[in-house]
Order: sequence, then structure tokens, then C-alpha cells
Amino acid sequence: MTAEPDDYRRALDRAREHSLGWLESIKTRRVAPRETADEVAAHFRVPLQESGIDPAEVIDELATFAEPGLMGMPSGRFFGWVIGGTLPAALASDWLVSAWDQNTGIRYATPATAAIEEAAEDWLLDLLGFPATSGVGFTTGATMANFVGLAAGRKKVLDDVGWDLSADGLSGAPRISVLAGAESHASIDMALRYLGLGLPTPVAADDQGRIRVDALADALDAVSGPTILCLQAGNLHSGAFDPFREAIDLAHSHGAWVHVDGAFGLWAAVSPEWASAVDGLELADSVATDAHKTLNVPYDCGVAIVTDRALLRSAFGVHTDYLIHDAQGDPFERVPEFSRRARGIPVWAALRSLGREGTIALVEKLAENARALAQGLGELPGVEVLNDVVFTQVCLSFGTDERTRAVTQALIADGAVWMSGSRWQGRDVLRISVSNWSTDATDVAASVDAVRRAMAAAA
Repeated sequence: MTAEPDDYRRALDRAREHSLGWLESIKTRRVAPRETADEVAAHFRVPLQESGIDPAEVIDELATFAEPGLMGMPSGRFFGWVIGGTLPAALASDWLVSAWDQNTGIRYATPATAAIEEAAEDWLLDLLGFPATSGVGFTTGATMANFVGLAAGRKKVLDDVGWDLSADGLSGAPRISVLAGAESHASIDMALRYLGLGLPTPVAADDQGRIRVDALADALDAVSGPTILCLQAGNLHSGAFDPFREAIDLAHSHGAWVHVDGAFGLWAAVSPEWASAVDGLELADSVATDAHKTLNVPYDCGVAIVTDRALLRSAFGVHTDYLIHDAQGDPFERVPEFSRRARGIPVWAALRSLGREGTIALVEKLAENARALAQGLGELPGVEVLNDVVFTQVCLSFGTDERTRAVTQALIADGAVWMSGSRWQGRDVLRISVSNWSTDATDVAASVDAVRRAMAAAA
């Protein structure tokens, strides 16, 4: 039986209408969900019926029952966790990716999606300042992008001491020492755990979370054999950047592989405004970022860059009789999955719609809004901005930890904006991550007002 366009049309039309209705509501709706997961589940966790239901009706039911439990993450007033919005071209292209339904693993089998992703790779390397010969993999997110970079590093440092990881595995291999700044992100720990490398040895950081080069020198002198260093472009709380040139030169002098976690902060490399902050970043052996954050493409889309393309292919590639291999390399040779959607296409669409100037302006606008929020909130009585606002992160204290927690809870209950609590350098904080392309001056003002209301409610 062959599917006909009309089999899809009504369901897709309903999905389009519900999607546009949702997007149109974002500007004025409260950011917080109106129902809990348990309340939403009451609509969905019912016995499966015996007979089928018209697809258009299914879409209506899905959208109607889900709506009260949706977080306004695409809102310009959402500042939680470092979650971006979605650019129009990126969203529309993602619809096409689903409609085309191409398993983008084999270049020969899916030439269109492979070619589009390769174009996106070229633009990314150019914009971010990495060699055009680097290998790029599109992963599910920054955690798996870190995994890819660290997996390549694991193979390289073991190759250097004559251990064949592919043939012999980790059992009996020389121990790999992994160093990371004391404020490295948990996704580094997760990726290392998946790779069987254990937790990294923490290296002291300064008051903004940047790795200290003097402490790094001591840490490198204390280890021998295969070594990996993890740096970060954009501290989770302060937004600060590690001193790349000094740290990378030092690590390379000890024969170490250097990986940079740049989940949101790597994008600073596109703008001359942060040229000094990211100086030396291009010397890293691998980097990771998340396009759904700063670039504002839909979930899910991480990006791993490994400067040695052949090494990346050897770390993830596999040859079997039933696959048709391409001499230029296949997409599955750069990521953990054989099967995946063409998640690099929204990256191409976002960059194509923005251009170089627009990409730079996007990044600079996010940072500008972070500074505006820090200024506006810092002028409220009893508010302390704890970090140097160097990129898109702002951390606030309202005096005591108890007071900070109370204001955070009141802000979440208010629901007009979303900012998440955290703990940084021994203090409870309200953490703000400016990641949405649509945030404007009105959103900034509304957010300052929301914090003012929360402070009054928590009094």
C-alpha cells in the first residue's frame, strides 16, 4: 500500500495550526507551565483503545492536552539552564527533516542531507576559526559532543604509547590521567564516565571559575603517561573563559590532548568582541558545543569538532559488508550512532538565514541583554551581582542563602519569567542564562519587574 499526500495533509495542517497558535502565544503567556506532569499524565495515561483514531484527531488531542504542561522555553523571558529559542528558518527546516525522513548515516544513500550538513560544517569551521580539515560530527547535544571529542582524545593518547584501543579495549591499558578545572561542567564527568575514564582530577580555578595556569602546571608535572586536559569556553555560572593559549601550550608541551567544552560559550569565537577572551582556542584538539543554545536551532543538535579528521573517523568508523562506504567519509564515522536524523540541516538553515553578520549580531545581542539584566537587577535594593558579566550568564544573591532561595521560589511561582536557582562558590544564587534570539528590551524590563515582585513576595 502506497502512502498518498492526503494521508498526511489533514494531520500536518492541524499540526501547523497548533504550532502557530503556540508560537503566537509565547509573547504574552506565562513562562511557567500551568499543570504538573502528574496532571498532564491523567489525560494521556489511559488504556490503549482497540480501534484506530483519525490522525488529525490524534494531533488535536495531543496539542490540547499537552498545552497546559508546556514550559514557555521559546519565550524571550526564559532564562533557565542555558536553553535557546528557535530561529524561524531552523524550525521550518526541521519540519522538512522530519518529512524527508532520511537516515543520515551513509553519504551514498542520503546525498542531499549529507551534502547540506557538509556545507554547514564548512561554515561552522570558518566562523569558529578551526582548520578546514577538521572533522565535524552532529550529535544529540553537548554531552555527546563532549563524548566524541574525548573519545578521539582517548584513542590518540593511547595510540601515542602504542596501545591499540580498538583491538584490545581499555582493560590492561595504560591509565589515562584526565585534568579539568575545578568548575568544569557535569557533562564532562558524564562523558568521561561513559568512556570508562572516571572522574577528572580537579585543577584549582579563580573566583570566576577560570582554570589557574600555575595550578595546571603543577597538576601536569604530577602526572605521567597518557593525559587529557578539559577546558571550558563559558563557565556555567560566570560565563568566563579559560586562558586557552597559556593552558593549551602548557598541556601540549606535556603531550596532552586538549578538549574544550563550549556548550554555549564557544560561539563567542564568531565575534571580534571576544577575540582576546578566546585567544588560543583554535589550538585545541577537540571542542564541543550545542547549536540549540546560542545558535537557536531546535532540539537536538550538538556539534563536535576534532581537528584531526582521520583520527575522528578511526575512533568511530566501522566497515561492514552491507554498507556502501564513501571515500570522503560517512556521517556515521563522526558520531556514536549508525542511525540519526539530519540534525545538521537546521544549523545550515540558521546560518544561511543569518549570514556572517547576523550570526555575530545574534551572539552580541545575547551578551548585551545579559549586561542589561545585570544592570537593571543590580540597581534593585538588596541585589548583588556576583560575577563579572563577560558573556551571557548572570548570578545574583539577595543577601543570605535563605533569602535567595525564597526569592527564587517566589519568582518561579509568579511564572512571568523563568530563572533557575543554583549554588556557586559556597552561596545560593539565582542564575540567569540569556540564550534566546527573541529576547528584547521589553523582556528585560518585564524580567526586572518580575524579580522586584518576587522580592516583595518573599519579604
